[in-house]
Amino acid sequence: MPVAAQVIRHASTHPDRVAISGPYGDITYGALARRAREEAASLTAALLRPIPARATPPAASPPPADGRAITAAARTRAPVVGICLRDPVDQLIAILAADLTGATPLLYEPALRDGVPADLLVETLLTTGPTDPGAQTHLAGVGSAGPVTRSLPGGGWFAPSPGDLAWACFSSGSTGRPRAVVRTRESWTGSFGPVSEITGIGVDDVVLVPGPLTSSLYGFAAVHALAVGATVLAPGRWAPGSLPELARRATAVHVVPHLLPRLLDALPEDAPLRVVVVGGAALPAEVRERAGDVRVVAYYGATELSFVAVDADGGGLRPFPGVEIEVRPPLGEVWARSPWLAEGYLGGVAGPLKAEDKWMSVGDLADPYTPGEPLRLRGRGDGAIQTGGATVVPEDVEEVLRRAPGVGDVVVVGSPHPELGAVVTAVVEAGAGPLPSKATLEKVARDGLAAAQRPRRWYAITDLPRTPTGKPARAQVAARLTTTDPDLRRLP
Repeated sequence: MPVAAQVIRHASTHPDRVAISGPYGDITYGALARRAREEAASLTAALLRPIPARATPPAASPPPADGRAITAAARTRAPVVGICLRDPVDQLIAILAADLTGATPLLYEPALRDGVPADLLVETLLTTGPTDPGAQTHLAGVGSAGPVTRSLPGGGWFAPSPGDLAWACFSSGSTGRPRAVVRTRESWTGSFGPVSEITGIGVDDVVLVPGPLTSSLYGFAAVHALAVGATVLAPGRWAPGSLPELARRATAVHVVPHLLPRLLDALPEDAPLRVVVVGGAALPAEVRERAGDVRVVAYYGATELSFVAVDADGGGLRPFPGVEIEVRPPLGEVWARSPWLAEGYLGGVAGPLKAEDKWMSVGDLADPYTPGEPLRLRGRGDGAIQTGGATVVPEDVEEVLRRAPGVGDVVVVGSPHPELGAVVTAVVEAGAGPLPSKATLEKVARDGLAAAQRPRRWYAITDLPRTPTGKPARAQVAARLTTTDPDLRRLP
């Protein structure tokens, strides 16, 4: 996915155009290309040094039975370069620097450091230093192979090819431990054209990316904008208080569904915003309607699968260009075949990704699907609750409960039960007003859910724990229910 070549081309044609507007200032395309080259030289020198062993790595998890598509990282001959920086401008510079050397960048946060093999870690300071004085200031080179840097005519560096393993990022699903997903350059850069055509995002846009670039959703948004020569508005971490000012500048924005209402609430009347790209869970029709004249493009995908389906006009999810979709019995797992699929997980670890021939799935569920009809998603199979012989998909329950007045968001998990195996448990986050009573919630559940789907236990919480992309962190909610958590209140 890295796009150093495109950035250098934009720097030669419009060097003074702002490439990135970050939390500590702006950087032009000319300055961005220059700093990327400087960091590439420093990174090359660091990668030529021996990598000290720090600890014996834990044994890799055994691969799934099919054993396919998850060991591709072992084939890479170039090093994987982990990037742990706070400032999004510095993050993007480091990504471009890695691309110039032919390395594979892996953007991660300190909390995910354990996911990078400790025995293959080498650190080097950024030569020009971070813009934010309090930032963490290291790159981490992962891999024992030397760099593949070579000089090219015109001051170039590495000669990229579509099959390069050119991008790695941690999955940010709501369940389980994050894993580093590895993909080829073509698997993302090849989708730039369809994304530009569907969204209309181009060189004249200011693209707001209001979340951490460690997320594949936001990372793709930023790099796609650089590829087309637009300006990336990258404030870093989500900060609701800054939305009105950011919305006055942005013509396009990438966001997750639950943050779209907040964006619309903060939108000034004279805002130039014309398109919102929404990725992640299903987008309720009423939220789309609230956008008014602002066009909403929603899509479904996964870090491992990239784009799978897109809803560009409110008519429902249809296959993204180049994608074939199957929904397979008995549970209704979504399988995709396309040029945009990932190669697998870094280090060959096991995960939800399954491969069969050229098809892949991460266990997401959908209603029976007929080509030409909309894809109707139901949720993630690995979060399904087995209760008294019935299988309950949490997202099915959550969709109904969110309709209750006063509910801001909700997470449904299974709580252990000695006879039923598990019972459906709902943890409800209040919206703008007071939280509805348990009786109100139970009535909504009775009216919209089958008996097995209805929650038997109800809890209230002020703020649901969330992943870096803003999705509710289902695994954290389940874990907190097993402890004495003062933030969780059982509804009587």
